Amino acid sequence: MNTDAVKVLPGRYCNSLTEYSRFITREVNIGDVPMGGNNPIRIQSMTTTDTMDTIGTVEQSIRMVDAGCEYVRITAPSIKEAQNLAEIKKQLRARGYTVPLVADIHFTPNAAEVAARIVEKVRVNPGNYADKKKFDQIDYTDLEYQGELERIFQKFTPLVKVCKEYGTAMRIGTNHGSLSDRIMSRYGDTPQGMVESAMEFMRMCEQLNFYNLVISMKSSNPQVMVQAYRLLVETMVAEGMNYPLHLGVTEAGDGEDGRIKSAVGIGTLLEDGLGDTVRVSLTEEPEAEAPVAIELVRRYTMREKAKGERQKVAAEEKNLSPLTFDLSPSKHSPYEYKKRETYEANAFIGGHLVPRVVVDLSKKNLKDPAVLNEAGYLYSPLLDKYNMAEQSVDFVYLANELPSFTLPGNLKQLYNYNTWLKLADKTNCHPVFTLQEYIGDVDRSSKLNLVHLKPADIDSEDFGSIQLDKSLVLVLETDALHGMAEQRSFFFKMEELGLDVPVIVKRSYLFESESAEAHSPWTMDHGQTLLQLYASTDLGALLVDGFGDGIWIDAPELPTSVITSTAFGILQATRSRISKTEYISCPSCGRTLFDLMVTTQMIRSRTSHLKGLKIGIMGCIVNGPGEMADADYGYVGSGTDKITLYRGKEAVKKNISSANALDELINIIKGDGNWIDAVQE
Repeated sequence: MNTDAVKVLPGRYCNSLTEYSRFITREVNIGDVPMGGNNPIRIQSMTTTDTMDTIGTVEQSIRMVDAGCEYVRITAPSIKEAQNLAEIKKQLRARGYTVPLVADIHFTPNAAEVAARIVEKVRVNPGNYADKKKFDQIDYTDLEYQGELERIFQKFTPLVKVCKEYGTAMRIGTNHGSLSDRIMSRYGDTPQGMVESAMEFMRMCEQLNFYNLVISMKSSNPQVMVQAYRLLVETMVAEGMNYPLHLGVTEAGDGEDGRIKSAVGIGTLLEDGLGDTVRVSLTEEPEAEAPVAIELVRRYTMREKAKGERQKVAAEEKNLSPLTFDLSPSKHSPYEYKKRETYEANAFIGGHLVPRVVVDLSKKNLKDPAVLNEAGYLYSPLLDKYNMAEQSVDFVYLANELPSFTLPGNLKQLYNYNTWLKLADKTNCHPVFTLQEYIGDVDRSSKLNLVHLKPADIDSEDFGSIQLDKSLVLVLETDALHGMAEQRSFFFKMEELGLDVPVIVKRSYLFESESAEAHSPWTMDHGQTLLQLYASTDLGALLVDGFGDGIWIDAPELPTSVITSTAFGILQATRSRISKTEYISCPSCGRTLFDLMVTTQMIRSRTSHLKGLKIGIMGCIVNGPGEMADADYGYVGSGTDKITLYRGKEAVKKNISSANALDELINIIKGDGNWIDAVQE
């Protein structure tokens, strides 16, 4: 067993919480593209074709490799598909593509053993490989539980022996939605259950002296996913393991939602130096996934280059980056969500209130009332009034600019202090101070006094002189390369000092076409995509841990509508503030029984107004009731032209025609009293 670079300080899931440092795992050989160790973070995706369609699968695999995939995963639900992997591999090699292939196995040990003789890696899900998933609640005695583990060991051992003989790697891939009945009965639907599900299989592998392993902890809920990976690392380290990590948010969806949700989960872990391979699961063509994953990973390549060389994890604790704050469980646990407790500043921000959204309009045309349309306030010239939407921002920053029209009464206006001081009517208008201004002799009569500062200011004499009252709100901005960690350190310091002041987290982005971080060979609205990925990582990583009472994204080159939509998307993905329907849709694969992209858009077109509802859209029964564990309702392929509809995990209508399925789903939602009619603009 390679135990080099395994040791971390007690209670830790990463090398450092204050600076970027990659957690070095053991190297695993997957064909001629090794993973882990000091290798780059690898990019991968999964085919959507029928595995029996050899030519189609080969052509799609080539497109994926050309888009940047370093591994290609192909479903093998039965022996016949597993056997056909040999022909797919043969044709790829004949065309000059040596990309390692990964067989995706769900229920069939025999198929796994066939595939392991052909491909470079197999993926098994411990929740349904040699274990049972019937949604049964079973009370196991310790003896009975151990007996089940011994039964699984006997069924699992042949696959391990094949992998050892053929040099095949294995991913033990736990999914939040498909934990076995045995795990669910003992640990519940929890990150701990996810970790234990994988650890059982990892221990079996080590018992058989097999170490060519990669591990994943996937969930459609980024909060759960992040917590599970962190707990996995701590658990592995405690048992002397350091296996590579495959990162991914499962069923992330499509478009903006899919990119934001993926970045919140994957980016949060990458920020802490975790992750050896990335798969972004989008309900789109698989070749669209690799460029997104590449952009997520690129930031950390740049950080390593900026430091001169990759940091290696030392075996001795003295060589680790020390924490600068206490991480005792009474203060903060990285394994569960708990919102930071703050006071409620004059009934508008902080406390139990949802995080607020700020946008900067100071450089926009403030002579046209329609400028607020992109901030979620729809102006009607005919009625000379505004209508709020579900994604209407809460604050607009105007700096020193004065609008020539009357703003909506429920929209808070922020001005630089000296400009605010000169306003005749200060109703709904609030000052933004520098720290130096605020500690001076100034007018603090506003109901909200915002103080703009940087994380390092917390250790300054000026901060020590700050006047604390219930009108104070901090605006925390950083321009550090590893800015998320710097801002997180600020929150820990606030907790250490016993300060419960609400904090708006601010990040600014400039996406210049020639900048190293923004460079990319792919073509699309690059700035918008980078904003979605970077802001979701930087702000989402704080929000999933309960830090932040508001977010302020500044990206001068992009339309306000993009910034607004991204901000609300981040809040939705982190479950901090729900403003729209959420779709938990799987990426298509060879098992899919209908066109997922078309179906998702069809369902979205008729249900997108149902704020807060979660609808799972799964291409087959494999990714059915388990994978959409977090959904309120489910639309699942159960056969050719056949759909089964779910309420939670319960199948309420089985094998109905796809032509009628959406109407039937809407009828179920209506029958449950969860339907509202869409408002026509």
